[in-house]
Amino acid sequence: MIDEIELGREFFERLTAIDEAILARAGREACRFCGGPLHRGDYMRKPRGGLLAAAAEEFARRFSLCCGREGCRRRATPPSVRFLGRRIYVGAIVIIASVVALAQATTIAKRTTGVPTRTTRRWQRWWRGPFVATPVFVEMTGRLVPAVERRTLPTSILERLGGSTAARVRRLLGWLAPLTTATTLDGSRLLRGLV
Repeated sequence: MIDEIELGREFFERLTAIDEAILARAGREACRFCGGPLHRGDYMRKPRGGLLAAAAEEFARRFSLCCGREGCRRRATPPSVRFLGRRIYVGAIVIIASVVALAQATTIAKRTTGVPTRTTRRWQRWWRGPFVATPVFVEMTGRLVPAVERRTLPTSILERLGGSTAARVRRLLGWLAPLTTATTLDGSRLLRGLV
């Protein structure tokens, strides 16, 4: 399913444009704590792309907002299709390395993706454990009928999506985006029509 894919600069430019659109939508809202205005407060990340997405490392700025009212100043980081929560590797690599590790032995997957075997195994446990308990997974399984095979996640999701491998990964990243932040409530509303 993942045959000779390399996620280049264009792929991450498109994801960055989606993140910018999400940020613009979130910036029009008020602080959820005090109702104050939100101002841009980006911060730097050190994303890893492994062997398949070295271009991701150029897109290190995590878009964020913070309250402009003195005394509050709380952060409001909107969902992202580039970063999967606090993971060091970009979201696309988390998906692809997990798929490759299912198809091949994890030690061979390391040579293919550049992601350590231990990390890939941890991601595979996440796909089968904490991920299936999230509202995002519940919503996803409602969209994908018949139900996805849990033991082959994320492959069983990607196989149901149409288009090229990059388009499938991008769509799955859009579905996973609400999991990327805890500071914005109901982040899925910010994603409608963008991915």
